[in-house]
Amino acid sequence: MQRASFVGNRNVRPIETRVAGLLKVGLLAVLASAGCEPTRSTGSAATGGSTGSGGQSESGGSGGASYGSGGSGGTTGSGGAGGEGGSFITSSGGSTATGGSGGTSGGSNGTGGATGGSGGTGGSKATGGTTGTGGGTGAAGATGSGGTGAAGSTGATGPCDIYQSANTPCVAAHSTVRALYRTYSGALYQVRRASDKTTKDVTVQSGGGFVDISVQDTFCANTTCTISILYDQSANHNDLVKSPAALWLPNGGNEANATDGKITVSGHVAHGIYVNNPSANVGYRNNATKGLATGDAPEAMYMVIDGTRYSTICCFDYGNVETDGKDDGNATMEAMYWGSSTQWTRGGGNGPWIAADLENGMFEGDSTNAPSNTSISFSYVTGMLKGPSGNMMGLKAGNAQSGALQTKWSGARPPGYSPMKKQGAIVLGTGGDGSNYGAGTFFEGAITSGSPPDATDDAVQTNIVAAGYGK
Repeated sequence: MQRASFVGNRNVRPIETRVAGLLKVGLLAVLASAGCEPTRSTGSAATGGSTGSGGQSESGGSGGASYGSGGSGGTTGSGGAGGEGGSFITSSGGSTATGGSGGTSGGSNGTGGATGGSGGTGGSKATGGTTGTGGGTGAAGATGSGGTGAAGSTGATGPCDIYQSANTPCVAAHSTVRALYRTYSGALYQVRRASDKTTKDVTVQSGGGFVDISVQDTFCANTTCTISILYDQSANHNDLVKSPAALWLPNGGNEANATDGKITVSGHVAHGIYVNNPSANVGYRNNATKGLATGDAPEAMYMVIDGTRYSTICCFDYGNVETDGKDDGNATMEAMYWGSSTQWTRGGGNGPWIAADLENGMFEGDSTNAPSNTSISFSYVTGMLKGPSGNMMGLKAGNAQSGALQTKWSGARPPGYSPMKKQGAIVLGTGGDGSNYGAGTFFEGAITSGSPPDATDDAVQTNIVAAGYGK
């Protein structure tokens, strides 16, 4: 196993074999110039032109992704199906927007009766469970399951409800801050007490709500705690625990300190997954997941992170990686990277950037520089990666406290990265082969099945802003 440096024309230059015990100052200096995943013997990041993405006509998709309209109109849902076709990235998901079809049920039923319009409004109002006032025939509108499904019965709507409405459901949903589904009322994560190694689940305050930090504070009083499990809120139970042995983590990863990364979100105290590698070797992983995209199947992912903490090299990642903890070659992983690495491509300015870690390369665009992927300087950052089938890739980023997302890249993948060969494991805090020189703080994120339309991305960003990070 060799490491390679990508410099100049990005030809691969082999360097010394990694030897156990040389992980101190000398190795760090080498890795600063090495590839994303430090073993880069599998090939160079080839150069190549980019092609434009599929259009910007997302306004039609706005209807399909707007799950919240619920019973207010099937026509809106139908519009979503149309909008998806012309969205930012061609998507296998979103073609039958759940929110839209639900709304169709509510809307069509609501049209019955003398006061069909009012009844239809009642169907839409069924989002809160209220029976429409549209008379006897309006009752059909009141039973519109689309309205009920779109708004939820408890808690605030979460990002994964929005993805579900676009028919691109979350297959993994992780957060130490809040529920990502409006009905989720379970544990967000588990803490391990240093004094006696016992564990305790840290739950939300109520369904769809924020973390109940008093559980952690009480359990961890007079000792220190680490985060031993980051629970998946989806039905797939793709929980993350400390990484098993990987190429660059021969002894496995470590658990993050539970009291680091402290923030407030809408007045609620919370803590993130605080990664400060290589000194801490923090890394989480699940090599036996359910529902994750494999091969060239479409997916997307987002994460909310501390915009002030990042590293210049590999890898602070979240996403889909190899199941064996090794570098299995180009296109065998698809994860988001946060940092200012210029080891392959670079964005505009000096970074940091949201990039795609596709194995043997962290790309701000394709294999050329991507000035459109401008540097990010927000206190809290929303990052998104779009990974549809075929030779297309998208990157978005925005201020997690206000405003809309910006498209940082929409175009071809780097040469040699299509079709993808995704394997379906999940990693947080390291690279696909355990590369452990990144830094960052993770607060929430999710991975979907299918690539949602732009309107859904926008709705997720609106939801994140409404959560109140840093407030």
